[in-house]
Amino acid sequence: MANGQFDGLAALVTGGGSGIGKAVAAAFLAAGARVAVLDLDPGAASGPDCLTLTCDVRDDVAVRASIATTVETFGRLDIVVNNAGIGAQGTVADNTDDEWLRVLDVNVLGAVRVSRAALPYLRESPAAAIVHTCSIAATTGLPDRAAYSASKGAILALTRAMAADHLPEGIRVNCVNPGTADTPWVQRLLAASVDPAAELAALAARQPHGRLVTPEEVAAAVLYLASPAAASTAGTMLEVDGGMHSLRLRPPTDSDR
Repeated sequence: MANGQFDGLAALVTGGGSGIGKAVAAAFLAAGARVAVLDLDPGAASGPDCLTLTCDVRDDVAVRASIATTVETFGRLDIVVNNAGIGAQGTVADNTDDEWLRVLDVNVLGAVRVSRAALPYLRESPAAAIVHTCSIAATTGLPDRAAYSASKGAILALTRAMAADHLPEGIRVNCVNPGTADTPWVQRLLAASVDPAAELAALAARQPHGRLVTPEEVAAAVLYLASPAAASTAGTMLEVDGGMHSLRLRPPTDSDR
């Protein structure tokens, strides 16, 4: 996205302290936006165009206070990126009710709380957009990801429902669906595995382009969906997964080498 694409606009990114969220916040800043980063640990970014706020998306009072501070600081709010999320491993039988509720509270209700609090300000914007970070797990069955997949399936459905509700108000809602990305959570999973190198190779091999997705690639997709250039795009999911959702490539043969 070209520098200046977001001049004059204010964006809010949850989970913006690391991984995909950090890349999204940096990309918005580079493109001219003013950015509020909300996270349990928002990092040390500073400057007149960057506001860092410690916020737990499970806490409605904290969410509303952070959004109010953002608007007081920037004078407006145009873009919301609901990126805060947590992972979970296991089949449907492996996680307790408490773990299911924890995942849904952060991944789904977190996006609900932030969007709900932001709507009054977005309705005043001439370029209002909400982008949810969804996942390949919403559309493709992955092993040992039952709770996480359920939460991201809910985000995909929420994206379409919100788009239908709020497009008449001038608010576009879309989501980006990353494949397996090189994030701190994935790196922790790799470090905890018996053979990190083999596990990394397996994760890379299941994506047709043969590697992990980078946070910057996801950020580029988020910026497009949030930008005025996507003014006719609403209720859609943009896959950034190396073709994992749609492509079924044949294994290489000796003649291909």
